[in-house]
Amino acid sequence: MASLGGVPCWVSLMTPEPQTAEDFFGPVMGWTFAPAAEGPDERVALADGSPVAGLSALATSEGAHERWTVFFLVTDADQVTERIAERGGTVGVGPLRAGDGRVVIAADPFGAPFGLWQGETPASWAVGERGAPAWLQLHTRDAFAAALFYGEVFQWTDDPRHAVTYEEGYEEIVVRADGQPVAGIRGGALEAPPDPAIRTRWEPYFRVPDLDAAVAAAERPGGGRAAQVTRPREGPLGRTATLFDPKGAPFRLLGTV
Repeated sequence: MASLGGVPCWVSLMTPEPQTAEDFFGPVMGWTFAPAAEGPDERVALADGSPVAGLSALATSEGAHERWTVFFLVTDADQVTERIAERGGTVGVGPLRAGDGRVVIAADPFGAPFGLWQGETPASWAVGERGAPAWLQLHTRDAFAAALFYGEVFQWTDDPRHAVTYEEGYEEIVVRADGQPVAGIRGGALEAPPDPAIRTRWEPYFRVPDLDAAVAAAERPGGGRAAQVTRPREGPLGRTATLFDPKGAPFRLLGTV
């Protein structure tokens, strides 16, 4: 799947306190951390020695909140950056050289940050497969408008290997690549007007072997401690829990048993 453009290829936590993030995610996820090739402000989270996510230092002077950013693989960052601006998105950074590739940080018209990556991706990383998030979900004010934006930016309709449909089983718009579901788009305008109260954001769903143990580790005092935890519940993907890390960035856990 790594060769198919316009698909998620990486997730990174933009954080003003990388050490706090490591102290929190290490016990919760069982991750270890190492320097990343992209620069001194970058770290990579490892699960059983394989890269699963990044940590990027976010300058506090930027005034931005800690957040997870989903990166999409592209073959020409300049062309895709132009399409983002033409379709009402905002380009904040790039394209810039980062390690052996090029990176862009942008936001969709509803304010959800996302990134572009032009370069090689970890061989072990593909959404839904071992090591990568099991699912990525966009919470937005207008799901259909968001699907149209991303579809045009990444030209999903130009490649038959892509599919974007509303699916009853997921109760949201589902993005598929090579037949595999990789992301969902959820929000207003499915059967109701766009909801201006929704905080637009991408959220990763990370697999854990023991959901209850991971939630307990997130709530344990010492190191980092979750700002908020929503109790585990059954959903379309299985048993999940929503967590907000110590700095308030939301993410989800998906139990594998």
